[in-house]
This record gives sequence, structure tokens and C-alpha cells, in this order.
Amino acid sequence: MVSSARADNVADGDALSGIRVLDLATFIAAPFSATMMAEFGADVIKVEMPGRGDPCRQLGEKYNGVGLIWAQENRNKRGITCDLRQEKGQEIIRELVIRSDVLVENFRPGTMERWNMGYEVLKELNPGLVMVRVSAYGQTGPYREKAGFGRIAQAFGGLSYLAGYPDRPPVNPGSATIADYAAGLFGSFSIMVALEHRRRTGEGQCIDISLYESIFRLLDNLASAYDKLGFVRERQGTATAHAVPHNHYPTRDGKWVAIACTSDRIFQRLTKAMKRDDLGSDPRYTTSAGRVEHRDELDGVVSAWTQTYDMTDLIHLLDSEEVPVGAINSIADIFGDPQFAARGSMVEVDDPIVGKLKMPAIVPRMSSGLGRVKHLAPSLGQHNDDIYAGLLGFSPEKLATLKGEGVV
Repeated sequence: MVSSARADNVADGDALSGIRVLDLATFIAAPFSATMMAEFGADVIKVEMPGRGDPCRQLGEKYNGVGLIWAQENRNKRGITCDLRQEKGQEIIRELVIRSDVLVENFRPGTMERWNMGYEVLKELNPGLVMVRVSAYGQTGPYREKAGFGRIAQAFGGLSYLAGYPDRPPVNPGSATIADYAAGLFGSFSIMVALEHRRRTGEGQCIDISLYESIFRLLDNLASAYDKLGFVRERQGTATAHAVPHNHYPTRDGKWVAIACTSDRIFQRLTKAMKRDDLGSDPRYTTSAGRVEHRDELDGVVSAWTQTYDMTDLIHLLDSEEVPVGAINSIADIFGDPQFAARGSMVEVDDPIVGKLKMPAIVPRMSSGLGRVKHLAPSLGQHNDDIYAGLLGFSPEKLATLKGEGVV
């Protein structure tokens, strides 16, 4: 076992210390899997192209020349440069594979094989290797070689069709990176399953994750309803397919709240808060099916009522009646919200270039305090000497030669 010779040390919150992850991936999906491992103590080595680095460095807003998405989503990693297209670069990666437990990549299917680093080759070097392969359409099927990003996966996987209003074109469902983060979550979960399987059997694993299936898996009973009933769910704007009132509602002070009545009992609580016993006893609304059938008129009644309250007063009233309600927050609202502050839902990390930067804290929250953010993403090639000279034992002369040839 690769990690058996490395002693575990969880006293400082690093539950995954002793696990080494080789991150060959770019952008968000597969790297996010590795980041989650790093948050709980795994030694994650981020591999980037010399001179250019991960394109994620250039994605989105920047501060002092540093991409904020990059800084956040590659936190806690060590960074090296290596040109995977060169044979000497491939040799280096194979040496690192021997010393690693996990490898994550997101090249188009077939790319790693062309570089002589497919799973069949790598498992000969390290039979216990867990290899996570993230791609738009998966490693098999007629679309396997097609290019794709999160937006494409969300469209192909069925989510974008549901986003928007029925009389308008489909819209982007909030963020074009939902599929990336979903795939990353499935990736980190699958790594832990594979490591447990390896602990029991000694065998490694090749894990095939597609962006589109990561979205498709999240769409509740969309498939089963079509399979048995031929039902095609259409766009419903801000409404929800199976429950009413379950929507976004305006308030008197120009703000919005989300209200979720997912059962008959909760609806009765809402009618009590509204002082509308007539709604609670109206046969059209006493069952969930009836409320869904009369969606527009009931939502109209609730919307007219919410507009008679300012948001804070409305939330206080509905909370007192145990009706699920929440403000529709912008990120500015989140920064000022006492719940986020009380739970430490954001963590502040100090960086020599960016300074103090706030970002989402670690999820999940462990009772023993496992997991921490130690530092932001590494600068390009920051740990070349640590990895190449320290871990692989390259001499200064060999490392200088590799640098001169553009391999690292």
C-alpha cells in the first residue's frame, strides 16, 4: 500500500494525512475533488504546464493579478510544473504515481493513453492507485471525445431545460459551474469509497465521472416520471413541480423571500399566519395535489399578502408560525448575515499577494474540528524544488537540465 509507510497524524485536524493526491486536472471539477481532500490533510500536488499554468488562473475576477477562483479552489495544495506532452514529463508523472495514492485528471478521453499514462499502464506501476477521470460525457459512448464544460453538461443533462419561465427560452440555472462542483463532489466521495475498498482488498480503482451524469443524478424523479407516466416536466419559473405555495414572493420594501410549503400541515401554518382560515378550509387547497392544480391563483393570493409586509417583519412572523421562509440573499447580504457569521460559514485566509481573503469555509463541519484551510492556491511552480529534489531526489544538475528543456 502506497500510504502504509507514511504515519498518520490527525492531532492537528489532518484526518487524511498520509494520503497523497496527484492533481493533473484543470479548471474546477476534478481539481475540486482534490481540494476537498487537501482540506482534510491530504498532500495534494497540483501539476501545471510550465510557463502557462492551469487556465483556471485566468478565469474570473482578479486581485493583485491573482485569479480569485484559482486562489480559492486550489487552496491547501502544493504546486509544480511539468509538461505532460514531453516524454520526460511523462516519466516524471509516472515516478510520482508510484509515490501517490490518488490521481485526478480531466483530459478528453484517450489523452492519457496517448501519453502512455492510461490506467492500465499506471496500475502496473502502482496496483493500489485510485484514478479519477472526469470528462464531459464519460470515458465511453459515442460522445466520449466531444468537448464540454459545465454549461454544456447542464444543458445536455436536463437542468437547463427546466430553468426559466414556460413562455421564454431556457436560462442559465444560476451558475455555469454547477456541474463542475457536482462532479467534484462525486469525485471526492468516490475517492473515499475507493480508498476503503483498497484498504479491504489491496486493489486500486479507475473512477469514470461525467459532468452530464453528475447533473442528471440531481434531478430527482425526472426520469422515473417520464418512464412510467410519459411526463415531461417543463419550465415553471420560480415555482416547484410538486408543492404550492413553494415560490419566491415579493415584500413591501422591494425585497424577496422564499417560502416552502411542502406539506398540508405547513400550509395550515401559513394560513394561520395570514389569518386566512378560509384558505385552510377551502377544498381546493386542503391537499397538496389540489394546491398544485390551483397553483396560479394560490400563489397570487400569497404574493399579494407578502407585499403587505417588509421582509424582516414577514420573516419574523412566518418563523413564529414555523413556516419555512428565508431571505433571497445577494452575496452582499450574506456578508452581513448573523447566521453566516455565527457558524463561521466563511473563513479568512492571509496571503502575501492577495492579503486577507474571505471565502467559503470547509463543508462538512466535523464535531472534532477536522479540516482546515492552511493557505491559498500555490504560485506557478512554487514547490518544484520541494517535490523534485525532496520527494523524487533529483540532483540540482538534473533539475536545471529539466528546467532548461522546458519539461518543468
